[in-house]
Amino acid sequence: MAGVIPGREEEQYASAVQKRYDGLITVRNKAIKGKGAWYWNHLEPILVQIADTGVAKAVKLRCGLCSATFSASNPSRTASEHLKRGTCPNFTAAINRPIPSTPAPNPSSNSARKRSALIMPAFPHPISRKSPATSLPRSQALRSAPNQLILSGGKEDFGALAVLEDNVKKLKNPGMKGVTVAPALSKSQSEAALNLLADWLYESTGTISFSSVEHPKFKAFLHQVGVPPVSSKDIAGARLDCKYEEVRQESEGKLRDAMFFQLASDGWKKKPLAAGELLVNMTVNLPNGNSLFDRVVSVNATTLSSDSIQETLEGTITSLCHICRERCVGIVADTDKCAAKALQDLEFRNHWMVNVSCQAQGFNSLLKDFNKHLSLFRSVTSECLKFGIFFRNKAPAIACLHQYQRQELGSVRLIRLPSDWQSVEPQFPQLMLTLEDVLQSARPLELTITDESFKLMYADDSEARELMEVVLDGRFWTNLEAVLSLVKIVREMVHNMEVERPLISQCLPLWDDLRARVKDWCLRWAVDGSLLEDVIQRRFNKNYHPAWSAAYILDPLYLLKDNSGRYLPPYKSLTEEQEKDVDRLITRLAVREEAHIALMELLKWRSDGLDPLYAQAVQVKDRDPITGRLKTVKPQTRRLVWETCLSEFKSLSKVAVRLLFLHATSYCIKRNWSIWRWAFRNENTKLALDKAEKLIYIASQAKLGQKEILNEGETSGEPFANGDEEGNEWIE
Repeated sequence: MAGVIPGREEEQYASAVQKRYDGLITVRNKAIKGKGAWYWNHLEPILVQIADTGVAKAVKLRCGLCSATFSASNPSRTASEHLKRGTCPNFTAAINRPIPSTPAPNPSSNSARKRSALIMPAFPHPISRKSPATSLPRSQALRSAPNQLILSGGKEDFGALAVLEDNVKKLKNPGMKGVTVAPALSKSQSEAALNLLADWLYESTGTISFSSVEHPKFKAFLHQVGVPPVSSKDIAGARLDCKYEEVRQESEGKLRDAMFFQLASDGWKKKPLAAGELLVNMTVNLPNGNSLFDRVVSVNATTLSSDSIQETLEGTITSLCHICRERCVGIVADTDKCAAKALQDLEFRNHWMVNVSCQAQGFNSLLKDFNKHLSLFRSVTSECLKFGIFFRNKAPAIACLHQYQRQELGSVRLIRLPSDWQSVEPQFPQLMLTLEDVLQSARPLELTITDESFKLMYADDSEARELMEVVLDGRFWTNLEAVLSLVKIVREMVHNMEVERPLISQCLPLWDDLRARVKDWCLRWAVDGSLLEDVIQRRFNKNYHPAWSAAYILDPLYLLKDNSGRYLPPYKSLTEEQEKDVDRLITRLAVREEAHIALMELLKWRSDGLDPLYAQAVQVKDRDPITGRLKTVKPQTRRLVWETCLSEFKSLSKVAVRLLFLHATSYCIKRNWSIWRWAFRNENTKLALDKAEKLIYIASQAKLGQKEILNEGETSGEPFANGDEEGNEWIE
C-alpha cells in the first residue's frame, strides 16, 4: 500500500494538508521579512504528494543547512531540538562565522542573501545601552560590533529591532500620549476582580491554560482596566486551595441537608488511559433535582472484577454517608458484566437500595444487537466495508473517485473504515461512519464505476465487477438508507436521554416509544418487524428492573383519567409479571414492620388514585423553547405530592419519595480527558495529581450547578501547559 494515504477521520484530508502547507509558507514569508520567528530562515515547508494521483499527503519541514526533513506539526520544537541543541551539523559553523566589518552588501545580491541566511538565530546577550559604537548609526553599529548582537534575519532585522526598542519604551512609560489607563482599583475591588478571574479559569479547566494570565497582551489588558497583575503560580497555589475548600464545604452542606441520595457512577465501560488507568466519575443525585460531583476514582483496568467494583462503590458510599449507609438509596451506572453483577450483589445485601444500569447505554447496545442479529444490517455493512477497502488500496480507483467527489460534492475524502475492520465484529460507531460516507458518495461512486477508463482498468478485477453490480442495484441504496434511518431513531433517543436525564419511572414509556417508532419504520421501509421486535425485547429483558414498574405506577405524571373523573395509576399498561414486580419491590423497600401496610395502601392507591386538581397540576407541561419538546413544568412536584397531598399513605409514601427521584442515566458531566492525561503522566508528582483533582472538582461542580450536559469528547488544552510540555515545573 505504498503511496496510499492512511485512513483519516477528518473530512477533506487532502485540502486540509494543502491549507496547512499554504499557511506555513505564509508564515515563513513574513518571518523572512522580519515579522516572525528566526528559525524560518533555515526551515522550509515541503508538500508531500502521492506520486500516482498528485493528492496532498503530508507537510514536512526541510532544514536548509543539512537537508534533513522533519514533521511540520511543531516548527518551534523542531527548531529547538535540531538547531539550538546542535543536532544540525552545519548550524554551529553557520553561527560562528565572523561578520565582516565592510559596508553592508547589496541586499538584492545572491551573496548577501546567502550570508544573511547563516547568521545567528538568537540573542546571546541582552542589548547593551553602552555600546562601543554609540557614535555610529544604529544599523552600522550593529554590523560592525564583532562581539555584540548577531541577527538571524540579516539587515532586514534592523528595522524590526528599532520597533522593538520603541515598544519597550512605551511599555516602560504607560502614561505616554495616546494611551489611557483606568484608575487603579481599591484593594477590595482588585481582590474581587482577581477572584472572578480565577473562578473563570478554574471552571474552564482543560480549555484555557493558566499560563494565559502571563501573556503580555493579557497583562496589558489587566493594566488598562486597573487590575493588578497575577501569575500562574498564584492561580494554582493558595488561591486554588481556598476555592477548593469553599466549593467542597458548600457541596458537603447540600449533601448533609438531603435525607437521601442516589450515586451515579460513569466510566466502567469507557476506554482506559494509556497507563491502563480507568477513570470513573462519581456524582450524587439529590431529591430536589440537583447533582453534586464527588470524585473521579482511578482503578486498574487490567484487574477489574465484580469484587473490585463492589469495593470501590462501597468505599464511595461510606465516604458520603459515614455511618448511616441507608441514605444512599440507589446506584445508577454504565455497566459491563462485572459492574452489573456488582450492582446486583450490593442490592441483594442492602434491601433499601435500587441499583439500575444506564438506559442510554442500553439503547446504544441495542444498535450492536441490530448489527449482530439482523441480516439487513449485516448485508449493508458488509457491502459498505468492501467499498471502503477497495477505494483505499487501489490508487487509480482513488484518483477516479476523488475526481467525481470534487465534481459532485466540492471536496474529496476517503471512505472511513473502522480501526478493527478486519475483525469479525468491527466497532459499531466507527462502522456507521463507513455507511454514512458511502451514502454521501453515492453519486460519485456511480460515476466512478461507470467511467470508461475505470472499466478498462479493472475489466479483469472480480472485486471491481462485484462493486459495479452493487452500485447499480437500487435495493442496496434503499437498504442503506433504511439502516441509517433506524440508527438515527435510536441515536436521537439516546441524545434526548443524555440531555433530559430521565428518571426510572420514565423507562417503560421510553421503551414503548421506541417500539412505536420502530413499528412506523417497518411500515415505511416495508420490513418484516417480527425479528426486530424480538431483538428489542431481548435487550429490554436484559436491562429491565422491577423498580421501573413500581416507579411508573407511583408516578403521578402517568395517572390516567377514568370515566368517573378520577386519576388512577396505569396498571393496564403492565404485564401480569410486572404487576407482581410492583408488589415485590414495595415489600422489599418498605420497613419490614410496615411492609403489609404499604401493600394495603398500594391497593387503595390503585382504586382511589389522586385528586383530579392535584393530578392535573402535576401533569402540566410546557414546550421547551430550545428543543420544541413538551416537558413537565415542575418535575419535583411528582415527588412532593406524596410528601404533602397524600399524607394518608404513610408507609407507601416513604417508598414513593425514594423511588421517584432516581435517575435512569449515569451521565452527569462532561469528561475532561486532557487534564487527566496530563495528571497521569509518569513524571508528574503526587502534588500535581492533587492539584488536578482539585481543578476537576471545582470545574465539575460548576458544570453541574449550571445544568451543563455531558457531551463526550476531547478538550483542546491542558491547564498547566505554557506552550511547551517541559514547562510545568511550577506545579511541583
